[in-house]
Amino acid sequence: MKIVFFGTPEPAAQVLKTLIEAKQEIAGVVTQPDRPVGRGQKIVFSAVKEVALKAALPLEQPESVKNNKVFQAWLESVKPDLCVVVAYGKILPKEILDIPKHGFINLHASLLPKYRGAAPIQWALLKGEKETGVSIFQLVEALDAGPVAAQAKVAISDDDDYVTLSKKIFAAACPLLIQVLHDIKTDKVKYVPQDEAEVTLASSFMKESGEIDWRKSAGEIHNRIRALANWPTAHTFFHGKRLKLFKSSVYPLDLETRAKQPGQVIEIIRNEGILVATGQGDLLLLELQLEGKKRMKARDFVIGHDVKLGETLPN
Repeated sequence: MKIVFFGTPEPAAQVLKTLIEAKQEIAGVVTQPDRPVGRGQKIVFSAVKEVALKAALPLEQPESVKNNKVFQAWLESVKPDLCVVVAYGKILPKEILDIPKHGFINLHASLLPKYRGAAPIQWALLKGEKETGVSIFQLVEALDAGPVAAQAKVAISDDDDYVTLSKKIFAAACPLLIQVLHDIKTDKVKYVPQDEAEVTLASSFMKESGEIDWRKSAGEIHNRIRALANWPTAHTFFHGKRLKLFKSSVYPLDLETRAKQPGQVIEIIRNEGILVATGQGDLLLLELQLEGKKRMKARDFVIGHDVKLGETLPN
């Protein structure tokens, strides 16, 4: 079965590697154009492009696929039986979706119809879910609305963040995808329509989404920190500088301190980190990064910085 793969970031690259290792017939790879990154604006390849080049696979990088007759003609010339999409990052129009014999299937990091949209992993963490998963569904023009071929559940632990949960989800996704490809090839696939009454959305985040409001509960703040660990990263301010927060835990004990206010540093716990009061409960900061400095353990941060008991981090 001839497959064209659409994808861009590292998780998609891992899926492409799985397909190559499984000896699937990859007739072409489509990824986003090379982009300038960082202060030096160095041009870098996508993770998917790196895998495609290493495997000597035909590669296309259209700036847009909408109304792109050249790209459409290329895909038609390949005559794919199926196209597989994993975090490609662009909307595919109907004239493209109609080309493959078996259409397009997409790998989505949630148990659809829950968390349709660009940020399903972040929203599952932000909402404090105990379980999420991966869905493989047939692409249609509406956002993540196509019928589902298969799903796998993934447990979320209290210390999972975006990075660790992503790894769990895509580890479950790869064998599931291989099974779905076999089912399509052997005409055994069964697509189940999504229940529109159960739909929830997972919209993307803005840079300002990471700013911490210490008036929220410790649990809510902890969930925001782990949900946004990759981007845009939760943050507060320390002595006028942005302080990124990467890891935390909800402190199990209730420390009775005088005039405890949300955002107040109420304890420096040796060999652990910085304990901060919230609107409900206390939060232990474990890993952070001050603007212009490297990421470090909070227990090491207090050694070289003037962290005072009683001072308040701004809301």
